[in-house]
This record gives sequence, C-alpha cells and structure tokens, in this order.
Amino acid sequence: MEIYDAFLLILAGLIAGFINAVAGGGSLITIPFLIELGLLPTVANATNRVAIVIQNIFAVSGFKSKGVSSFPYSFWLAGVAVIGAFIGARIAVEIDEVLFKKILAIVMLIVIILTIFKPGQKVVTKERLGIKQQVIGAFTFFFLGIYGGFIQAGVGFLIIAALSSINHFSLAKSNAVKVFVALIYTLAAVVYFAIEGKINWQYGLILSVGNSVGAWLSSRWSVKIGDKYVRWFLIVVVFGMAIKLWFF
Repeated sequence: MEIYDAFLLILAGLIAGFINAVAGGGSLITIPFLIELGLLPTVANATNRVAIVIQNIFAVSGFKSKGVSSFPYSFWLAGVAVIGAFIGARIAVEIDEVLFKKILAIVMLIVIILTIFKPGQKVVTKERLGIKQQVIGAFTFFFLGIYGGFIQAGVGFLIIAALSSINHFSLAKSNAVKVFVALIYTLAAVVYFAIEGKINWQYGLILSVGNSVGAWLSSRWSVKIGDKYVRWFLIVVVFGMAIKLWFF
C-alpha cells in the first residue's frame, strides 16, 4: 500500500467513524473505498469490521465520559445480538454479490422511511424498561445482530429506531447503547471472518486509525449538542447515503 492510499484510507475512516457514532451508515463509505483499493467485496466487508471494533471502543469510552449509558440492559441486548452476528457473518461469506447489493438497497429504503417520514418519536418523560420491552428488545436485536454480522452498513439507523420506539430512549442514549452493542457483536463477527481468512489486517488497522478518532469526537459532540441537532444530522446522512446507493 502506498502512503497516499493509506492517507485516504485514514481520511475515509475519520468521516465514517464520525458518522457511525452519531447515527450510522459510515460503512457505506468505507466498504466501497476498500473495494476501490482492490479488495474483493467479501474481504472488504470483513476488513471493515476491524475498524468498527476499534472505533466503538473509543466511542463507548466517549459516551461513558459524558455519563451516558444503559447498563445492564446494554449487556442483555449485546448478548442476543452476538448470536445473530454469527449467523449474519456466515451469510456474508457465502452470499452472491448481486443479492448483497439488493439487500443493501432495501435496507436503506427502510431507513429512509423510518428517518425521513417519521424522524422523531413523541416526547416522553419516562423510559420503558419493563419485562415486555426487554423481551421485545431482545427479539429485535437478535435480527439486528444478523444484519450487523452480515454487512453492518446502516445498522445504526435501525438500532436507534428500535431503542427510541421500544424503550423511549433519547437519541444520545440510543447512540451510547448502539456503539456498545455494535462493539460486542462486531467482535464476534471479526472472529468468524478471521477464521474464514476474509480479513486484510493491514487495511483494517489503518482504517481503524481514522474511524477511532472520528468516533471519539462524534460521541462527545453528539451528547453536547443534544437530540435535536443530532436528529437533523442523521436525516442528512440518510439522504446522502441513499443518493450514493441509488445513483452512484
């Protein structure tokens, strides 16, 4: 790898890490970029997870430093998501490239509907963490884990939508839970991809430098400015990613 390519990879990771911690969809930048650098789509998809794991370590630390967390509920969701992630990672290794793109397009369409046409939930003063909500959350995060293990791109949007609608979490708290859960299940996916020999560690570690810095800055910024501005940022990101997916 040339120094110029490494610099661009770090820059792409910086942007993606910032987007991932605030909302989600950063992998829609990094996966295509890794492919442009010559990696096969399945290898690019797997290699991207190395940066996701490392960036989320920084993001979790950033949210924790601001006192934003939801333990032990986060552990409960992460546990069931890990089970799904192993299933998703297996699918990612075996899936046809054309089908891969079609699924991604459908997911982004769902994200647009959830975020643009219904960008916010009713303002509530009390979070919902009863047995019913925890069971529904576990069931939902099992399937989110499958998707996260499969491709990861855009899963942040779905996690935020799930947490705010099921548990009535604020957007900042939803983001804090999201990065922790994503850290745990992505680590499981990385183990599977590594066993299958699908990871380019050089590219993944270089990408992680940018992702980590972006995630740290983003996690602290998103808490400071509040839900309103983060929500609008999320909407802009969705539009940008959707345009890139459909027209480019």
